[in-house]
Amino acid sequence: MDYLMRNDIDLPQEAWQSIDTTVVQAAKAVLIARKFLPVYGPLGAGTQSVYLDTFNELGDSQSDFFGEAEAEPLQVKARKFVEVPMLYKDFSIGWRDMEYAKQTGLPLDLSLVAAAANACARKEDQLIFLGNKTSKTAGLATADGSEKIAISDWKTGENAFQDIVKGLQSLASKGFAGKFTLAVSPDLFTQLQRLQENTGLLESERIKKVLGGNLFMTPALGTGKAILVCAEPQNIDLVIGQDMITGYLGSEKLNHLFRVLETILLRIKRPEAIVVFS
Repeated sequence: MDYLMRNDIDLPQEAWQSIDTTVVQAAKAVLIARKFLPVYGPLGAGTQSVYLDTFNELGDSQSDFFGEAEAEPLQVKARKFVEVPMLYKDFSIGWRDMEYAKQTGLPLDLSLVAAAANACARKEDQLIFLGNKTSKTAGLATADGSEKIAISDWKTGENAFQDIVKGLQSLASKGFAGKFTLAVSPDLFTQLQRLQENTGLLESERIKKVLGGNLFMTPALGTGKAILVCAEPQNIDLVIGQDMITGYLGSEKLNHLFRVLETILLRIKRPEAIVVFS
């Protein structure tokens, strides 16, 4: 990993291990999309683009004794190559802090490392859920071809449950099966934390039962928005080139600059596997 330039600073291996552990723990505390999206990779830091295929209509499978009935094969009808963007956050550790740690044998304070990893993780979820207009990449909430359902008032009656069931019925009618996941904005998640009459269950608990527990809250969705997705690899996946890691940038005015970075891309193969409530 020479590109991380870790040998350019007099930092013991144990310190780098602590930094790496801190980055992983801090990122896990924030990341939501990785809890339900299938991962493709890691492919390596040098990966600059990946292909994105569009399939023809799935259609029905054939039933024939001799297997000679005419049938259109499922195949790729279009392919394009998409750039894998880099997400990063820089931070600085003062030279006096570094020297103090060496002199006393005390570990470095890694609060800045954790904060930088938190920032990268938030950006990752924003990219996955909302996409990026500059790079023209779609997110779960912005993909063309996804189904849009006008959201009901989730503060009233069984509206939330009925909306989700409606979305599930729609996905099932299109032939989608497997793991269904619901991600909601914080305000909608709060509205689900109420007892549903005659059930003894919170509305969120009822929905979790239908989804096999796959209900998540994410601030990346803003307010008043929810996403229901059939998160199977044939429909959607998360491409990882270089997973989140820390590199050394060099010194500036004796202080030491570091960078937490990753390269990722949401790859939506079948946007019709997504239902957006808003």
